[in-house]
This record gives sequence, C-alpha cells and structure tokens, in this order.
Amino acid sequence: MRFNQASRSSRAKRAGFTLAEVLAALVFMAIVIPVALQGLRIASRAGSVAERKAVAARLAERKLNELIVTGQWQSSAAQGTMQEGWQTYDWGLESESWSEDGAMRVLTVRVTVPVQGEKYDVRISTLVDATP
Repeated sequence: MRFNQASRSSRAKRAGFTLAEVLAALVFMAIVIPVALQGLRIASRAGSVAERKAVAARLAERKLNELIVTGQWQSSAAQGTMQEGWQTYDWGLESESWSEDGAMRVLTVRVTVPVQGEKYDVRISTLVDATP
C-alpha cells in the first residue's frame, strides 16, 4: 500500500507547470497577440478601402456620364463634391488631348476617397469627340 501512495504523490508533483513553462507561454502570447491584432487592423482597413473605392468608382462613372451628356465637360474648371449616404467625396475633371487623334479628348474624372484619415484617388477615363 505504501508503494501506491508514493507513486500517487510523485504523479501529483509532476502534474503542474514549472515557472519556466509559464513564463515561456506568457512571452509567446506577448508576441502573438499584438501581431494578430495588427493583422486584423490591416484586414479591416483593406475592406474599408475596397468598399469606399467601389462606391467612388460608381460615383465617378455617374459623374463622367452626366458631364458628357450635358456638355459640361467643355467648361474649364469642373470640380465639386458628391454625397453618398453620410460620406462626402471630392471630384475633379481633367481634360487633355488624345495623342493618337487630335480631334479626340481624354476625359478623366478623379474622385477622392477618405478612409481612416488617408485619401485615395479613383480615376475613370473615356474618349470624346472634341470637334464642333
């Protein structure tokens, strides 16, 4: 019987973690948790940027079509702001001669997308006939 009690008490001593094992686990977690949180932050930002850029591309295409249909693209300085939901987007029109054909112009609408304190540009271009 005494043999069984000794083996039981030696097993109980070996069942816990040593101080070195606990410290190693804490160091590992101190490294892994910040890296995982940084990865989540980057993924969240990428999702926000992609979503806002998709909205900006839709708005740029709509504004470009509007400027062409109304003929406002011929005015010298076309720029302004657009509202989509709660977000405001700045836009601007750039017009330049097309290098392949002097009678054609390249129209580019640039929409600025604000995401988490930074600004990104989305550009949509098309060709128009500039002959009167």
